[in-house]
Amino acid sequence: MSAVVLEKPPAPAPPAPPPVRRKGSGVLLGVVRRSVAVVALLAVWELAPRLGLVDRTFLPPFSEVAAAWWTLATNGQLATHVQASLVRSLSGFGLAVATAVPLGLLIGWYRRLADLLNPLLELFRNTAALALLPVFVLLLGIGETSKISIVFYACTWPVLLNTISAVRDVDPTLLRLARSLDLPPHRLFQKVILPASVPAVFTGIRLAGAVSILVLVAAEMVGAKAGLGFLVNSAQYNFAVPQMYAGIVTISAIGLLFNQVLVALERRATSWKGTS
Repeated sequence: MSAVVLEKPPAPAPPAPPPVRRKGSGVLLGVVRRSVAVVALLAVWELAPRLGLVDRTFLPPFSEVAAAWWTLATNGQLATHVQASLVRSLSGFGLAVATAVPLGLLIGWYRRLADLLNPLLELFRNTAALALLPVFVLLLGIGETSKISIVFYACTWPVLLNTISAVRDVDPTLLRLARSLDLPPHRLFQKVILPASVPAVFTGIRLAGAVSILVLVAAEMVGAKAGLGFLVNSAQYNFAVPQMYAGIVTISAIGLLFNQVLVALERRATSWKGTS
């Protein structure tokens, strides 16, 4: 009777090394694609005044604006104005987020509270923040309090309304499933409502981040002695056009950086979506 010989299965092949070069080239290609439009804009900005397509008195070439920006940066003026604006903007923005997120969660969760406050919410959310700037100045003066308060007011509504909408728009299937497990209300709120609301809440926070810069710049043009809005306004009155555009470019760069920071925070807060 012949013996049966069992052959060993072939050893698995070692995993292939990760395509480092392809990944690096893909990242580089993505950066290049995202930069094409910006580079094209800067090229048009540089060439249009030099070719006489626009009056360089009112729109100087980008190289002159960059030189003015570098002068402001080296003599310390730009740092002073940026610091003043960031302190005001981040203070009002932080207070708005700390106030509007809990309030929005409560209003979205308790229907009776929402019915009670809804007329006031509709009234104030349709009142432009800059329209109330004279009121803030009259009540709080032209100091830091009025500027932080106007930023706080303007940032509150995007965060508050998006938070309320996020709580109300939670998937009903998730709520029914959670209630079928006999979860108490506080656990239902903690385990279902909060995680499902995070993306929409961060949408409101990102909108508020953009609003905090725009409203502050307008507020700093009235009764301020420092800040990017003051820099732009002062350069306009003194007909220092390159310095004016340097301030505008700085405002745009800060807004872009602020948005990228909020996007990174949102990805960390919603990392569970990628692993679910």
